[in-house]
Amino acid sequence: MYCSEKYIEEFYKRILNTILNITKDYEIIFVNDGSPDNSLLNAIEFWKNDKNVKIINLSKNFGHHKAMMTGLKFATGDYIFLIDVDLEEEPELLEIFWKNINSNDDIDVVYGVQRDRKGKIFEKITGKLFYKVFNFFSNEQIPENIITARLMKKNYVNSLIKFQESEIFIGGLWEITGFIQIPVQVKKILRIGTTYTFRKKIALAINAITSFSAKPLIWIFNLGVIILIFSILVITYFLYNKLMLGVEIEGWTSLILSIWFVGGLVIFSNGIIGIYLSKIFIETKNRPNTIIKNTYGILDDGK
Repeated sequence: MYCSEKYIEEFYKRILNTILNITKDYEIIFVNDGSPDNSLLNAIEFWKNDKNVKIINLSKNFGHHKAMMTGLKFATGDYIFLIDVDLEEEPELLEIFWKNINSNDDIDVVYGVQRDRKGKIFEKITGKLFYKVFNFFSNEQIPENIITARLMKKNYVNSLIKFQESEIFIGGLWEITGFIQIPVQVKKILRIGTTYTFRKKIALAINAITSFSAKPLIWIFNLGVIILIFSILVITYFLYNKLMLGVEIEGWTSLILSIWFVGGLVIFSNGIIGIYLSKIFIETKNRPNTIIKNTYGILDDGK
């Protein structure tokens, strides 16, 4: 939950009706990711009237992916349905996913993929570009336009939560965990006022690529080798012209442009290395991904 006050009551009613079509043995875990509105107070009212409701209240906003991983660590069911509260993904997807996951005993995960990516043309283009770039750099190929909503068996979730890195890109973790996962095409509803700003999306893209690929570092090395070889060839050419042919070497403009080019390349390369070093620095601190302020309906041992 984050800025979910105007959606949470409808979400609770719809998800509860969907659950009861499947089973009466359930738990609903709300994770409050430092929401500044009354999302938590509304969830507490549900908890007072439904003891199957549980709440994890984080001490601040730690981020979407970290909040999801925290909630999964407390889930006790044989099947776990993960979804956001903002109703962009319909709670009724649970029933569709339930039928799919029970169609074959070998299936471990059913997840949603947008039939048509939501948003305006800029969001669609940048979204498609993100998946193309990520899959180009990474050894883990994630499906395009995946959504949060997914139904998972407990053994898959137990494996997923073993990952302990501080910089989380959950889409990559879903894929790297393995197991048999099948997609279901769904429609995602467009809502105005998303909390995922363009700056956050850029940060997510950088984190995703650097978390699952070392290719940029390898490319820096390869680029350095290419520039070194090219430089040696150019120096040899000019020395030959000067010493053997007596040709004067001129061209301050080309010299300045070369300095700018190489200087910019060095700064860019150092920036990439700096990103990787910062990730190592963060990981070695071994800080908790989230801090739980208090819980409702959950014992201290998480059961």
